[in-house]
Amino acid sequence: MIPSKLKVVEVLKEVVYFPKGDNIINLKMVDDIQLEENLIRFRLLFEKLEDEKNQILIDTATQMLKAEFGDIEIDIIAASQENSLSKVKHIIAVASGKGGVGKSTVAVNLAIGLALQGMRVGLLDADIYGPSIPVMFGNEETRPLAYENEGKSYMIPIEKYGVKMLSIGHLVDKDMPLIWRGPMASNALSQLLLDTDWGELDYMVIDMPPGTGDIQLCLAQNFKLSGSIIVTTPQKVAFADVRRAANMFRHEGVNVPILGLVENMAYFTPSDMPEKKYYIFGKNTGKAFAEELDLPLLAQIPIDENVSEANDSGTPFSHNKFSPVTAAFRSLANKVIEML
Repeated sequence: MIPSKLKVVEVLKEVVYFPKGDNIINLKMVDDIQLEENLIRFRLLFEKLEDEKNQILIDTATQMLKAEFGDIEIDIIAASQENSLSKVKHIIAVASGKGGVGKSTVAVNLAIGLALQGMRVGLLDADIYGPSIPVMFGNEETRPLAYENEGKSYMIPIEKYGVKMLSIGHLVDKDMPLIWRGPMASNALSQLLLDTDWGELDYMVIDMPPGTGDIQLCLAQNFKLSGSIIVTTPQKVAFADVRRAANMFRHEGVNVPILGLVENMAYFTPSDMPEKKYYIFGKNTGKAFAEELDLPLLAQIPIDENVSEANDSGTPFSHNKFSPVTAAFRSLANKVIEML
């Protein structure tokens, strides 16, 4: 009989790695679970492979699995946590419950804002089906270089405005539709993250696809995220989906800290009258949304008629002239630095 993966994960949640005060599932120490007839095999990831105490954890996991499943072979492979993300200090997911709220705009300008503060920044476009980062940086035709090390190929991220970036849009023709099932898209995301030489980064910003599907679960369950930022617009229909996104990150099986809420298109400010604020969709809506979710409101980004033009021209707005919009994004970047 083949063991249940769900049950295996439940048992391993009882195995605590005391140096970090949490179980090995939440700490993302369990990788590549394989289940066969009377066999459970997986990799247990350690920071230091030479640590003698690692065997204690392996023995504990083995005993607990045998206690649950009886006379079954347990094959636990000790492996290093070292990978292409090992030198990335913080990974931040920028998410939304629905499309059209300006999530990519927030992700791009947050990355630029962090870079302007002297941070080493990476930006990954995780929207496999609808990548927009190449358009917003004006490098749709640019392809990443690659090199080989010990028989494995690594991509070199494209760099512009002080941000290292990569998107599926940098690897395929811009008119080519990606007709992939969920697992294929998840595998593509993992390859973009792990088969790329990101180098040393202070922050990696990940532009998530809208919704709460396979890509979100793949990222949250397989990579250690420092936190997430949820983007909304002031309309109630947007907030209904934002609530679902927040509940996804708070779910026991995901468990990613939410840094706060960003209200995009909070009000309209004419570029020739930057002191004016016109609350087209209602005033203090984002504040009310944040209070309902018990989250800090990190930023209120105004509407500016030049933002869309900047996105289409491949020059992110935060790298351009100073305005209330750039001030809001730079404030957001500073808050993220303070929080992390």
